[in-house]
Amino acid sequence: MSQIEKALTAPHVIEYTYKRSLGPVLSQFFTALRERRVVGVRRKDGTVLCPPKEYDPDTGESLGDMVPLKDTGVVTSWAWVAKPRPQQPLQKPFAYALIRLDGADTPLLHAVDAGSESRMKTSMRVRARWADTTTGAIRDIACFEPVD
Repeated sequence: MSQIEKALTAPHVIEYTYKRSLGPVLSQFFTALRERRVVGVRRKDGTVLCPPKEYDPDTGESLGDMVPLKDTGVVTSWAWVAKPRPQQPLQKPFAYALIRLDGADTPLLHAVDAGSESRMKTSMRVRARWADTTTGAIRDIACFEPVD
């Protein structure tokens, strides 16, 4: 290896070695997931954000009026993953989808186990498949699956 090649190489590891405190709104969201429930937060105009945010993205107002939501919803957009990587939520082909849960006005990004790409459709109804063990994390919803 030449001197130039040595000078231009370096190991690069992407990692997040910190923890974020959740605050009052996200704590309620993740606690609900641990209990196999989903909640959103109501904005002053009556719309519901899910996942919830502590501050209104348009006005900056503090938010905290939590709203129970269904664990069913509609796919608004999706992309198929034919060859999942080890860190991804499913180890078989699946879709990443934006899912507007029933009762929410904004979509949540999550995995959909449709079985095949041909079964995925925008506007299809889906239901959460809960993890066997819940811990208060987004993966408490193992994935969503089509409602037949």
